[in-house]
Amino acid sequence: MNFQENPYNRSHVLHALRHYLPSQAPLKDFIHHNPLHAFQFESFFDALKDANQWFGYKTTLPLGDYRTWMDKTPDAEVYLDFAIELHGLSDFKEMWKEKARSGLFENAQKPTLGTLRSTWKQGPRGGVDLDARVHPLLFRILGSFLDQGLAHQPFPFSDVSNFLEALKKLDRESAFGLFKSSYARDLFHDVQVDLEDLLNRVVGNESLYTHYLFDQQFMHPGWSGMVAQIEDNPQGLFDQKKIRLEDLLFFELLLEIDVLEQEEGPHWLPLSQRLSSPPAPMLFPSKESDKDTVLKVFQTAYEWSIYNPVLKGMQEELHRNQGTSVSTFQALFCIDDREESFRRHLERNQPECATFGTPGFFGVDAYFRPADGQFESKICPAPLTPNKRVNETGSRKRQMDLHFSKFSHTFLGGFLLSQTLGYFSFFRLLAQLIWPTESAKTTASRHQMPENVTLEHDFSPIEMAQRVEQVLKSIGLVHDFAPLIYVVGHGASSTNNPHYAAYDCGACSGRAGSVNARLFAQWGNHPEVRLLLEQRGMHIPQETCFVGALHDTTRDEVIFFDENKLPATAMQKHLRHKAEFEKSLDDNAKERSRRFSNIPLDVSTQKAHKKVAKRALSLFEPRPELNHATNAFCVVGERKWTKNLFLDRRAFLNSYDSKCDPDGFALLHILKAAVPVCGGINLEYYFSRVDNLRLGAGTKLPHNVVGLFGVSNGIDGDLRTGLPAQMVEVHDPVRLLMIVQQNKEVLEGLLKSHPPTFQWFDLGWIHLIAWEETEKKWWFWHRGMWMEYHTIGPKTASTKDWVQWSNQSRDNVGVAHLMTA
Repeated sequence: MNFQENPYNRSHVLHALRHYLPSQAPLKDFIHHNPLHAFQFESFFDALKDANQWFGYKTTLPLGDYRTWMDKTPDAEVYLDFAIELHGLSDFKEMWKEKARSGLFENAQKPTLGTLRSTWKQGPRGGVDLDARVHPLLFRILGSFLDQGLAHQPFPFSDVSNFLEALKKLDRESAFGLFKSSYARDLFHDVQVDLEDLLNRVVGNESLYTHYLFDQQFMHPGWSGMVAQIEDNPQGLFDQKKIRLEDLLFFELLLEIDVLEQEEGPHWLPLSQRLSSPPAPMLFPSKESDKDTVLKVFQTAYEWSIYNPVLKGMQEELHRNQGTSVSTFQALFCIDDREESFRRHLERNQPECATFGTPGFFGVDAYFRPADGQFESKICPAPLTPNKRVNETGSRKRQMDLHFSKFSHTFLGGFLLSQTLGYFSFFRLLAQLIWPTESAKTTASRHQMPENVTLEHDFSPIEMAQRVEQVLKSIGLVHDFAPLIYVVGHGASSTNNPHYAAYDCGACSGRAGSVNARLFAQWGNHPEVRLLLEQRGMHIPQETCFVGALHDTTRDEVIFFDENKLPATAMQKHLRHKAEFEKSLDDNAKERSRRFSNIPLDVSTQKAHKKVAKRALSLFEPRPELNHATNAFCVVGERKWTKNLFLDRRAFLNSYDSKCDPDGFALLHILKAAVPVCGGINLEYYFSRVDNLRLGAGTKLPHNVVGLFGVSNGIDGDLRTGLPAQMVEVHDPVRLLMIVQQNKEVLEGLLKSHPPTFQWFDLGWIHLIAWEETEKKWWFWHRGMWMEYHTIGPKTASTKDWVQWSNQSRDNVGVAHLMTA
C-alpha cells in the first residue's frame, strides 16, 4: 500500500531525531536541561499539548490532583478567575469554571509514536516482538563499546575504529559472530549496502521511513540520545569513542533483519505490506481539546497560588526597616536555591554581615586538571567554550579499597579475594550500614581541594582584573568593602550515588565550586589586580582580604582555603566569623532535617546537624539531600527584597543593583547566564515530577551504573534520563518566576536584543516580573506586553522563631516575615 507521509531525507531525519531525543550528557557532566528542549520554538502550553499527543508524555499533573488542590487551597477561586482571564477565556468564565470543577472528558487518544512499528507484533501467531529480541544484545554491545573503565577488558578494536568497523572486525574474528543468519551477516559486510537499503527491506515504503525510525529509536530514547550526544560532543567522554547515530540505526536494522530471518524465514514481507490502514502522521500540529484548556487554566492558577504570597511578602518587606549598611564581613554565594536558607541564617546570626548571590563559577571560565589527573574538565557553564587552563600541582592521597580492584574480575583473583578479603568486606559493609563512615565509595566535595595543593593558571593580570570587576559590578558591590570578603562555592558529598554531579554546581558544569572560589579569592588579593581595579575606579582597601571557601550542601560544612595566608588582624576576625558560620550551618541543617522522615521534627539543632551529615555517608540512603526540589523563583535584585523572608529554599537569588547599572549592560550578562541555567533546572524538575517514568529516571533504587556514563534499571534496560523520584517527590511542578529589579522598558529592550534569552519569556517557559522600585509596581510580561499585577490575599504571616515556622510539617510551607527578637 502507498501511504503518504513526510518525504524521506536521511539528513533531515537524523537532524529531527537529534532534535527530539533526550540531550542528557554522560553522568560526569550531568547538567540540568529542559527535557522538552525540542519544543521551545512553541509556546509553553502548545508544547505540552504536542508532546503529549505525539510522544505520550505526561506534561501536567493529573486532573484529579488539580481538583484536590482547589478543594484545599484558600482563594483558589480567585486564582482560577485570574487564570481564565489571563488565557482570554473571560467571555465563558462560568462555563470553564464548571468544566474545571466537575467536567467529564473523553480518554486521550493514543500517541502517534509507536503506531507504525507496533504492526510487527500483530499476526496470526502473535507476530514478532523485535524489541524483546533485539534490545538485550544491542544494549550490551553499546554499553561495552562506550565503557569508560567499568569493564575488566576494553571493547575490541574500539580504540582504532569507529563503531561499525569495530563490530565488523569483531564479527569476522570471533568464533560465533554477531548474527545468526547469513543474510544479515552478508548485508553487514557488504560495503555497497547503506541505510536506505536496509529500510527498504524492513519497511518497504519510503514514505514510512521517517515514522519507522522515530518509532524504533524512541523505544530506547536514552541510548539513542546518548549516542547523539557523544557524536556531537565526543569530548564528553574521557575515553573518547567514534560513534554516530546513523551507525546505531544501521546496526539496529540489521539486528531486526536477523530476527525476522529466524522467525519468518527468508521470504518475510516488509512492514508496509502488512498494514491494513495508514498510521497517524508524525509531528503534525495537534488540536487543543477541552481537557487541554482546563489543564492549562488549572496549571496557571496553581502556579500563581505559589507566586502571589511571595510577591506580596517581598512588597511588604520593602516598606520595613532594612537595618544598617555597615558590614562586618561580606560573602559571595552561588545563586543556587540551596544557599537561600544558609544566607538567611548567616544574616540572622550576624545582622551586620552582607551576603550576595552570583553564578557559582565566579567568572572563572576554564578547564581544570587535578593533580595526578589524566583528564581536564570544564568548570564553567556548559554553553561556554573556555580557552584557559587551570592545573593543580601537588600530591593527592586517594582512599582505595583493594577488593574493588579489577583483579577481582578475573577467575582466579575473584576466587582468592572472595575467600580472603571477602569476609572482611562483608563485616565492613555490615558496619557501614549501621554506622555510616567515610570510605573510598564516598564522593566528598570537601576533599576536592586539599590544602597542600596549589593552582596554576594562564590568566594574565588584566584578565583576572576584568573578571573580578565584572562579578563585583554585576552584584552591586562596588564600594564599602568589608575587611573580609568570603567567596563561597558549593559542592556535595554522597555515597553510592551515580547522580552525584547533579548535586554539585550547575554553573561549574556539575563540579564543585572549590577551584573557582579559591582562584577568585586569590585574584581579589593579587596586588596587580588591585592596582588595575584602582585605575578603573574600584577602590578596594588594602586591609580587605578575600577568602575562598566551599559549602558542602549535603553535610552542611564549610571549609576555608588559604587561611594561613591571612594577616594576623584579619585572622582574628576570621576566627570570630567562622563561629558564626558554624552556628548558621547548624541552623541550616536543622531546617533541612524536617524534610527527612527518619529525623524527628523536635530534635535539637546540633543533633539534627549530626544526623543530616551522616546521611551523606550512608550506603542505603537514596536522599542525601533534596537538591533543587521546590524551586520556583529567581530574584535578580537587591538583597533587601528578600533578606527577612522565609522562602523555604525555593528561590535562586542573584544580586543586582539597577542603580549601578542604569543601561542594563550588567543585567543582560546576568540574564544570559541565569535564564538557561535556572530555567533548565526548573523545567527538568517540573517534567521529572509530572512524568517520572518517561521524562524522569524513575526510582533510583534499581539503578545500575552502565559503563560509568549512564544508569539503567537492571542490566538490559534503556538508559534513564531526567531526575530520579527521590529528587522530585516533594517538588511543586510550576514554572520559574523570574523577578527582576529594573525599569520595564529597559528590561524589554535588553531581552529583545538577545532573542535566545527573550524566547524563554515570550513563549511562556519562564514567567517574568519587572519591579519598578520608583513606582512600587509589579509588571508581568504576558502575550507580548506588560500588564500590572496586583497581589491578593491577607498580609504575610510573621514569626520570630524560624524553627517553629519551618517545623510545622514536612511539607512545603508558606512565606513568612522573620521578625527580630
